[in-house]
Amino acid sequence: MEQRAAMAESYHPHAPRPMPAEAPPTAQMAALSVGGAQGAEGGGVSGRGRQTELRYGEQKAPRPIDKRGKKGKPVEVLTNCFRMKAADQWLLHQYSVDFSPVVDNPRARHALLRAHSEILGTPMAFDGMMLFLLRRLDEPVTRFQTKRRDSDDIITITVALKNALPPTSPTCMQVYNIIFRKILGLVGFEQIGRNYFNPNAKREIQQHKIQLLPGFITSILQYEQEVLLMADVSHKILRTETVLDMLAEIEQTKGAGWADVAKRVLAGEIVLTKYNNKTYRVDDIDFNINPMNTFDKLDGTKITYAQYNRDAYGLNISDLGQPLLVSNPKKRDQRRGMIDHIHLIPELCTLTGLSEAMRSDFHVMKDLSVYTRITPNVRMKELTNFIGSFPRNQEANTYLQKWQVSFEAQPVRINARIMDREKILTGHQGKNEISLGENAEWSRDLRKDLLSCIGLHNWLLIYTARDSKNAMEFLNAFNTVAPRLGIETRPPLICELRDDRTESFIRALRQNLSPQTQMVVCILPTIRKDRYDAIKKFCCLEAPVPSQCIVGRTINKKQTVMSVATKIAMQINCKMGGELWTVLIPSKMLMMVVGIDSYHDSATRGRSVGGFVASMNHDLSRYFSRCTFQHTGQELIDGLKVCMTSALRKFKEINGKLPERVIIYRDGVGDGQLPAVVEYELPQVIDTFRMIGTDYSPKCAVVVVKKRINNRFCSLNQGNLVNPSPGTVIDSVVTKPDLYDFFLVSQSVRQGTVTPTSYNVIWDNSGLAPDSMQSLTYKLTHLYFNWPGTIRVPAPCLYAHKLSFLVGQSLHKEPRIELADRLFFL
Repeated sequence: MEQRAAMAESYHPHAPRPMPAEAPPTAQMAALSVGGAQGAEGGGVSGRGRQTELRYGEQKAPRPIDKRGKKGKPVEVLTNCFRMKAADQWLLHQYSVDFSPVVDNPRARHALLRAHSEILGTPMAFDGMMLFLLRRLDEPVTRFQTKRRDSDDIITITVALKNALPPTSPTCMQVYNIIFRKILGLVGFEQIGRNYFNPNAKREIQQHKIQLLPGFITSILQYEQEVLLMADVSHKILRTETVLDMLAEIEQTKGAGWADVAKRVLAGEIVLTKYNNKTYRVDDIDFNINPMNTFDKLDGTKITYAQYNRDAYGLNISDLGQPLLVSNPKKRDQRRGMIDHIHLIPELCTLTGLSEAMRSDFHVMKDLSVYTRITPNVRMKELTNFIGSFPRNQEANTYLQKWQVSFEAQPVRINARIMDREKILTGHQGKNEISLGENAEWSRDLRKDLLSCIGLHNWLLIYTARDSKNAMEFLNAFNTVAPRLGIETRPPLICELRDDRTESFIRALRQNLSPQTQMVVCILPTIRKDRYDAIKKFCCLEAPVPSQCIVGRTINKKQTVMSVATKIAMQINCKMGGELWTVLIPSKMLMMVVGIDSYHDSATRGRSVGGFVASMNHDLSRYFSRCTFQHTGQELIDGLKVCMTSALRKFKEINGKLPERVIIYRDGVGDGQLPAVVEYELPQVIDTFRMIGTDYSPKCAVVVVKKRINNRFCSLNQGNLVNPSPGTVIDSVVTKPDLYDFFLVSQSVRQGTVTPTSYNVIWDNSGLAPDSMQSLTYKLTHLYFNWPGTIRVPAPCLYAHKLSFLVGQSLHKEPRIELADRLFFL
């Protein structure tokens, strides 16, 4: 009864009233517009269809959103946030700064202004345009005149008062972060990219030619009731070999044509220039220029790249014939007027991060995990030591005292809740129940009677002669486990190939595939992307049939072949339209849940694939999928309308009527993309409902899912800090005051610290109370059929990711519509 109550059908009291049918979609969504920098952070968008606008110099307290749930077991958790305190009567004065004539160079602007620090006073923070002081200058407008060091120009600096800002102003958040970055420098951290790392604590992993720099990701923001510093442990991976070393190795191993190989290998990689700790994206390699070529300095004189690095950084270039790396200017640099390419000397650049080969190397990842996968106990100890280092450092402590701010030494504690454990329903019509333990996994209990099975009567098994023995052992194991699961099988049509060429596999498919074929199983001798892609293209584009590719080494051990065969049998059942399990979905209304995610197309630069997956039944265990391609946001919107229309029509075809409630989980949205989702995607989705029928207006909610977050939570267990239990929900203290948002820890991890998922309900007239929204979200994390356990995101989101990944990596075209009602992409 409690589970049924968790999805209560009563309207939530703060849900918006239905909008007039005749209002244009853009007008209806006007309340959801995002303004200013706050929108880019995810703020400014109400979870209840209203806008909270924050402007410099004024404080409009947002109306409280009743987003807190009540059901579940109370539990106290610690988070990686620390309270920031400002002195009583703390007030920040904001001044605009103008230079006449104009000074474009940011460093020059800083130097010119700081020459008058005796009059301006300290502390002061300057971002290049705005000056921030704790004291108020005697006059509203103050002018200085100063001479430039590099010329005889006299510069007039005008400093004009704009606002007096209280500690909770959005502008103050920017200043707090400027102050904090200064503190990080004072305690010995260096900025690399966006974050700060400690070069004195670097760790060498010599056997893999890797350096690991420990550091921290930090941000200061206004949370539910107070300003908090969020800090998390981070690591920067650097290669010990330079880009020049890599180029030499490629030239030696590839011979003729090595230049093209080098371009392919390095394109898109991020390199670090050690002389200034800046990171750049490699877009090309220019073999027509070298360090002896010249470029124009700001004063118009010419200088060689080699001479410039010698003069500026004291670095001598050993190889004067090496080509130069090309990096296109970032959008931020383009806005500042930088239009020319940036040329980098390979000898002075090191690669950051891991290559694909390193990621697939078990030994590399194991050796790295010793340092990067840290337990909650170790993580919190490192964070408290980090915060405690500020008062111990005299310079940092003095700087904080000047700004009259401080940080609490202990992390914030939050009252959270653990939702009730779900029961997994299997067997015909869900007659069997599996009770879950603490880890929310059920692999050992799932050995028979799946929810619904499709008989495997006509299928094709293709393998090479070298895999003949393994193939027969797999087939015997498959024929043993499939009936236990409820899958009726018949012998396959067997094709044994003489060689492992891609053409041989495709030829076998063409010759043996028939309209009655239900499934193709290919046992591949090795992992080769071109062969895998060719098989998937044939089976998804040319002759639509579900396919299963198995790498030979996964079935070559007798002691594990039964277990592997069981997993493959379940996967094959899903791909043919069967269902493995479900959970109790107590909603009385006919509901459709949609997952949307995107993935970059590897074949076409600048193009992304949008995956769209929608549930087709009450148990949320059958799905319909489509995909759309995009070069711009508008194309994604148009494609989503087509996908949504197709899904609604298919839903009506199966169920006899349209869904009464539609819940959309939108994954793959960065902070900067949120305004586009709110202002463009959302109105189009709502408009799609009207296109289906003038009287059709389902209850709807749109939830943005965010996985790449730095928030961490842990709970106390007999004096030790441990990961929270699956089902832990946090909807206060570290949520945003103007959002309908919550955090959910849905899965269990065996190593390191669990990462929660953030959910932001950007539109909601679904009638679901916060408890019901949180409960539905947690239930959906149990319904991913590739893993008998909970996952980080709702299953439709991960299905959408799997679809977009397959299309973006292998197909590069939309799969045939005949496959849309099956999970063929698992």
